Amino acid sequence: QVQLVESGGGSVQAGGSLRLSCAASGYSLSYECLGWFRQAPGKEREGVSILATRGGGTTYADSVKGRFTISQDNAKNTVYLQMDSLKPEDTAMYYCAARRDLRYGGCPTSPGSFGYWGQGTQVTVSS
Repeated sequence: QVQLVESGGGSVQAGGSLRLSCAASGYSLSYECLGWFRQAPGKEREGVSILATRGGGTTYADSVKGRFTISQDNAKNTVYLQMDSLKPEDTAMYYCAARRDLRYGGCPTSPGSFGYWGQGTQVTVSS
């Protein structure tokens, strides 16, 4: 059984930082793509950052480029999202997701392309 468990969410003032963690476990840990998505109330779920686990390639949403950094620790089967210079518009439920295979040699960025999801962790940024 695949499990993705997020942690690290919380409340912070604008300009602050948080680091989210996602621990992956279960049947076969060989995920080609790991990603972070977020969903704010009344909005659709959107991709924040995606990591290709073998090649290390990363993608970021334009809204977080230069502020967020995705990374992985293979020994711990964990993917991180370092979030700096947080803004109130970053407030959302953040989800970790995994995909077993690549699409056209890379990782897709749409939520529907990922088959495994964590339960989410709330991030609230106050002004």
